[in-house]
Amino acid sequence: MSSQLPSSPKVVVIEPGYTDYGAERAVLAPFNAEVQAIDWDGDAAAITAAVADANAVLVRESPISAAVIDAMQDCKIIVRYGVGTDNIDVKAAQRRGIPVANVPTYGIDSVSDHAVALMLAVNRRIVTRDREVREGQWGIGQKQIVLPLRGTTLGLFGFGRIAHRAHEKFKAFGFARTMVVDPSLSAEEAEEADVVRTDFETLCRESDVISLHAPLIDATRHIFNEAAFALMKPTAILVNVGRGPLVDEAALVAALRENRIFGAGLDVFEQEPPGPDHPLMALDNAVLSDHAAWYSDASVAELQTKAAEQIALVFRGERPTAWVNRWED
Repeated sequence: MSSQLPSSPKVVVIEPGYTDYGAERAVLAPFNAEVQAIDWDGDAAAITAAVADANAVLVRESPISAAVIDAMQDCKIIVRYGVGTDNIDVKAAQRRGIPVANVPTYGIDSVSDHAVALMLAVNRRIVTRDREVREGQWGIGQKQIVLPLRGTTLGLFGFGRIAHRAHEKFKAFGFARTMVVDPSLSAEEAEEADVVRTDFETLCRESDVISLHAPLIDATRHIFNEAAFALMKPTAILVNVGRGPLVDEAALVAALRENRIFGAGLDVFEQEPPGPDHPLMALDNAVLSDHAAWYSDASVAELQTKAAEQIALVFRGERPTAWVNRWED
């Protein structure tokens, strides 16, 4: 990686980001870096203009397209605040010789905690019962069924770091087995983790709870669609803390309305934020949160620091340790 830098390199943060960038400035202080936050407010041209003279770019969910990357005149690295890089055209960055890095160890406990919380909220009907109690109702426990978890089957779609940690936590509820769909999972790794490798249709057909942890790629977009929901048990619970477009929301809404599955806990959506008239808002068997699974005070500070450390490595002329679009020099 080239170590040639201006005397005060420019690091652009594409908003929305965070309330303060003290962590980034502290990590990058040895380079006299200027950390500048840019609020593009839906105007792609604003991003393009902002990154033109950037030496590094930090981004959460905002789109970094090929056109944006082509506008970069001296960018040495793009870093995603988080794990998934589907909002960045990583191939375009590779063509330009710009490494894209992420923070793969980020949010493991926060996101896995949230997956379990959503499952329990759906299973125990926590949200609707809270509302009913506030409305003066009581003795409502037997009005709607609550499904047992012990002895049932957990399905995990994707088995990366977060799913591994979620599996450890889900096991406390006594699932009889855990089935996993992940093409990168070897037989030896599955045996060590005490999970069963399976195919997608079997996962849908036999799981009582399915928790989504896969990246968004062409092969996984809308993989949970009408056909998938048709395979699932009427008592099945779907949890999505991965990527919103893994799920065809129109198909999910139909399955929930018609009680073809028991319920869904969603932290991510196809379009964020979903509008107030989104049909999911009217469904009692859907529990929704605002893409907040990643969040805790400690995790944000860790994320900002580790993201900036990837930039520092490149500014020193080294390779990023979390290099996503790797190529050989």
